[in-house]
Amino acid sequence: MAPGIPAAMERPHFIGIGGAGMSGIAKILAQRGAKVAGSDAKESGTAEALRALGATVHIGHAAGNLADDASCVVVSSAIRPDNPELVRAAELSVPVVHRSDALASLMGGLRAIAVAGTHGKTTTTSMLAVALTELNLDPSYAIGGDLAGPGTNATHGGGEIFVAEADESDRSFQKYDPEVAIVLNVELDHHANYASMDEIHESFEAFTDKIVPGGTLVISADQAGAVELTARVRDRAGTNVVTYGEADSADVRVHRITPRGLTSEVTVLLGGKYLTFTVSVPGRHYALNAVAALAAGVALGIPAHNLASALGKYTGVKRRLQLKGEAAGVQVIDSYAHHPTEMTADLEAMRGAVADARILVVFQPHLFSRTQELGTEMGQALALADASVVLDIYPAREDPLPGVTSELIIDAARAAGADVTPLHDKTGVPGVIAGMAKPGDLVLTMGAGDVTDLGPQILDHLSS
Repeated sequence: MAPGIPAAMERPHFIGIGGAGMSGIAKILAQRGAKVAGSDAKESGTAEALRALGATVHIGHAAGNLADDASCVVVSSAIRPDNPELVRAAELSVPVVHRSDALASLMGGLRAIAVAGTHGKTTTTSMLAVALTELNLDPSYAIGGDLAGPGTNATHGGGEIFVAEADESDRSFQKYDPEVAIVLNVELDHHANYASMDEIHESFEAFTDKIVPGGTLVISADQAGAVELTARVRDRAGTNVVTYGEADSADVRVHRITPRGLTSEVTVLLGGKYLTFTVSVPGRHYALNAVAALAAGVALGIPAHNLASALGKYTGVKRRLQLKGEAAGVQVIDSYAHHPTEMTADLEAMRGAVADARILVVFQPHLFSRTQELGTEMGQALALADASVVLDIYPAREDPLPGVTSELIIDAARAAGADVTPLHDKTGVPGVIAGMAKPGDLVLTMGAGDVTDLGPQILDHLSS
């Protein structure tokens, strides 16, 4: 059976409890019997789900939200020092615990799989969670998105395996001690925390250093940053290194990926034998994520044939090429892609799945720092669409940077031959898209901010 409640987590208070990472930890603690409380900026389905598990969720941040008997306050890197609940915690001498430390404590005593990489973490973690559940291994998991099937981002399972998404953005993934670590790719991102690729590689090296003795690193044999990381860590004693991908040198070699509409058929060479299985979501990048999940499960001793079959049960995560609906012959799909590599991969996946459709994109840039560093590449990615609407930058946790606006992306997109419409007021998007779209078209709402809210509104306009 899985462990109980970690020390000092009996009565935790989460600031920003509705966030993807925070809510998952809160759900697991509530399922283990902790008295969970917290606050969030606004009401949401996540807040209701937490209340259904017995948690107390306050809307809005105020010092009075923090109970006098709270055993700790859990925060993420997005919480600012002047948050009134954090100030109150200091007055009461309540210990403050970072989200990553809380998650690490939940993994204690379990066989942990930590999934890292600049892109694909949520999908790969989800694939493993679904497959292991399908095999009746009853895993615990914490994911940065809601699974399409169970509809949740986290659960406390009774089995011995814990699958977790490992976030590199603030170096917090260095807190975990996994038996198996997956590194999908290594690219420069999170520019507020990393100044260079060398810093990124040092951070990923520190992550791989935490693999338990005798554990396994599963890492891409195709992506340049991952290949360099492999060269840096391969000779370290006590860690098995398993590479996967299309490169001839891969230990788990992808022999063929065959698109079949919104699915793919994947054949791999594993242990000297060919194995073919279905991936029930479109796109080459998702097929490769499934191969990474397969290699990780095999490293834990799960029979490859059984795991491959179970991976076919994965049907997606909310916001990862999620079909929101169809109206007037137009499909609306939601994409979380916010880095140029992700944008390109999702657009290529859609082009491969529906080759004859026009693809219209509503793109909302995420973070000023990312736009400053990668705005040109974002614009170039949008050239893969037939037409795009580009919104203002979603700031999230950041303050504006002088001279950094969506115009950086728009200019680059137009220079690459893209058809781009700037729009400063996102409430106008449904009407603009309804005027552009024709039967047979595909609309992608794309970005990590609140652009996801526009899908239903676009469908309503198309219907009317």
